[in-house]
Amino acid sequence: MAMAFKMATTGMWVADECKNSFMEMKWKKVHRYIVFKIDEKSRLVTVDKVGSPGESYDDFAASLPTDDCRYAVFDFDFVTVDNCRKSKIFFIAWSPTASRIRAKMLYATSKDGLRRVLDGIHYEVQATDPTEMGMDVIKHKAY
Repeated sequence: MAMAFKMATTGMWVADECKNSFMEMKWKKVHRYIVFKIDEKSRLVTVDKVGSPGESYDDFAASLPTDDCRYAVFDFDFVTVDNCRKSKIFFIAWSPTASRIRAKMLYATSKDGLRRVLDGIHYEVQATDPTEMGMDVIKHKAY
C-alpha cells in the first residue's frame, strides 16, 4: 500500500518513494544522488531523478534545473587523511535566482518536513547558484 508522510506546517505530503529511494541510497548504495521536486497541484514531494552509483558530482550538479527549485541528497564518498573510507550525505536546497518567487517560498517552507522524513542526513547546503554548492564547499564541510 502506498503511503505518504504529511508535512504539518505546509500541508505538503512526501511520497513514500522519497523515503524508500533515500534508504536505498543510504544502506544499499544503489544511488549516488536523488533529486526531489514538489508537484504544486497535488502538493506532493516526489522523486524527480536518481543518479547511478557511478555518476559524479558534476553529473549531479548538471541534473538540477537552472530555472526551478529542487531538493536533493548527494552521497559523498571520500578518504580521510588516516586513509579511512567515509561517506557523508548532503541535503541540498536548490533555489536558483531565475526561479519563480512562489516556488522559492514553497520550497523554503516545506524543506524541514522533508528533512524529517529523510533520516540520516549529515550536512545541509542552501544554494542559489552552482558556486554555492561546488565540490570545494562539499569537501570543506565533509572534512
